[in-house]
Amino acid sequence: MKGRAVLIRSKMLPLLLWVLLLLMLWEALSWMLLHLLQVPLAQSKLPYLHELASTFITYRGTLLQEGAVTWVNAGMGFVLGAAAGVVLALLMSLSRWMEYAALPYAVASQMIPVLGLAPIIYGIVRDEEIARVLISGYITFFPVAINMLRGLRSVSLSQLELMASCAAKPWQIYWRLRLPASLPALFSGLKIAAPLAVTGAILVELMGARHGIGVLMLRNLYYGSSHVYMFWCTVIFSALLGIMSYLLIGLIERAVAPWQPEFRSRGGEKE
Repeated sequence: MKGRAVLIRSKMLPLLLWVLLLLMLWEALSWMLLHLLQVPLAQSKLPYLHELASTFITYRGTLLQEGAVTWVNAGMGFVLGAAAGVVLALLMSLSRWMEYAALPYAVASQMIPVLGLAPIIYGIVRDEEIARVLISGYITFFPVAINMLRGLRSVSLSQLELMASCAAKPWQIYWRLRLPASLPALFSGLKIAAPLAVTGAILVELMGARHGIGVLMLRNLYYGSSHVYMFWCTVIFSALLGIMSYLLIGLIERAVAPWQPEFRSRGGEKE
């Protein structure tokens, strides 16, 4: 346990130093733009971090409330899109004909810019929550489907021959071999899709929703320099929502697939 604590400290210390250095550099550049170079609207381009922190503390309730709306809708779309991606990957792995029939359309669907699709979906359903869920699901299903299919196909021939020698049925091969082997690739797709689902939900909110972090962002952008710190807070908080989504999927992956090499203790390390 002591060795692990030392290892964690040795990894965290350089990261903390880099973060501190970047924060100091940000503050110095912000001061230079405002006082030395006297750039017009300098705080809109690079605001003071301490002012951002003060604004966040003052309006934390509003940010959390609106961010929760975005995160919940993005989460529902993420779950639906992930489920659709898993089902599509399973169908394509079961049949080459299904793969040849479905994969080109799945790829073609991703050629449609989300920036153009979001107002179309919102205009059709006329409901901000449904539109957020649909766009988040649309962004999610493709990376999940492709990575899941790659994981299902990652099983070696020798493993399949071993299962066949044990007279395993097709469903047993999937349940005991293919599905466990696909989990690392599946979670790779989920970690890619999770922040994108949040981005998709925010994009719908910019189209004219009533609630969400995107609405707050657009509102403060409209008022310009008088609300610059609040606008930056919404941008940073949106990024934090995406990071939280990624980390949450990582925690679930550690619980569901703990056998992966990156989750194992290093050899020779004392507990």
